This record gives sequence, structure tokens and C-alpha cells, in this order.
Amino acid sequence: MRRLGPGKLVIASHNKGKVREIEDLLGPYGIEPVSAADLDLPEPEETGVTFIDNAELKARLAADLSGLPALADDSGLCVDALDGRPGIYSARWAQSGYKIPSARADGSPAEGGEDRNFDLAMERVHQEMLAKGPEAGRNAHFVCALAMCWPEDGQGELFEGRVDGQLVWPPRGNLGFGYDPMFQPIGHDLTFGEMDPAQKHMMSHRADAFRKLVAALIA
Repeated sequence: MRRLGPGKLVIASHNKGKVREIEDLLGPYGIEPVSAADLDLPEPEETGVTFIDNAELKARLAADLSGLPALADDSGLCVDALDGRPGIYSARWAQSGYKIPSARADGSPAEGGEDRNFDLAMERVHQEMLAKGPEAGRNAHFVCALAMCWPEDGQGELFEGRVDGQLVWPPRGNLGFGYDPMFQPIGHDLTFGEMDPAQKHMMSHRADAFRKLVAALIA
């Protein structure tokens, strides 16, 4: 398995919150993250049917276009009462005018960078859960898939992390990003939106996936 050493690494994302978290996680290892947005790299249409699929296609495109090693993260919120939705559509539920699908539809829009409203997305999740009735429960989990690709030969490595919790309403906290303010991890009284980033980094789905990446490629 190829090792990841110090130097530049493209983060195949236009999501500033996600890039910031990845920078925090990789900073101690001498790696210099640079975002796809900073390099004016396009965001591919996410045609995969799993988090791993979408992470891999984003990483491969970024590595090919930049000539640098690239890391992509595809992550989302999976709600038990909604049969795992929004899942791979988590970012798209935050796009104004995006119709909530009951199943994946071909040609759905690619994930946007900054044109997302997660207050809208959280409200959509809440309304869908209300429609399921009080017996549906509020269990949910976050998933993070990481794909690491090198440009020379297309070699790649894949990792996945998860954290379980419950959804709260109304959302609490203005830290974190995305669905963090409505997600309370098991065993904690705070939502991810209320937690100090350092505390969240110790337990999040992204931290779980990064522990696996670091053990395999850096440590």
C-alpha cells in the first residue's frame, strides 16, 4: 500500500466547512491541503449509488486534472425512519428548488459548493419525519467515505467511518456545518452544532474514517 507523505494534497471539495475539518485532521502530519475550489477544478456529477462510489469519482478526477494526490470525502446523514435518506443526497437536499426524491433519479444535479441552505435541508428532514408519525423514532447516523487517489497510476485507497446518534428539533448550536445542529451523538448531551470542533473531531464519522486512513497510509 502506497504511503502518503508531506506535501500538497488536493481536497476534492468546494465545501469550505468540509475542507476546514480535513485541514484540521491532516495538519499534524505535514500535509498541505489545497481545495479543488482554490485550483478552479470542476465538481463532477455524482452518479454513484454509494458514498464510496462518489468519493472515488471525485478523487480520481481531481488527481487527473491537478497532477497531484487527491483526497475526496463523500458524506451524509442517514435517517432510519426515512429508509436511510437523505443519504448520498444530503447536500442536494440543501439546494433551493431541489425536489426530495423517494428513490435515486438519473440526471440529478451535482453537489453545489456554496449555493446550499442547510436550514432548509434540516427543515425538510424534520417535515419528512413528522409525516412518518411519532412511532417512527429519531435514530440516525452520519457516514463518511474517503477516497485517496494518486495521479501517476490511478492507484486508490478507500475508507469509511460512521457515528450513530439521534435527531433533535429544533436545531441547536451554530458550530460545525451541514446537519450538525440537529444531530446528537449517542452518549452526549450536545449536538455537533454545539460542540467545540476539537471535541467533535474525536468522535465524528469523518474522524473515524481519518483514523483508518492515517493508520493505513501515514502512521
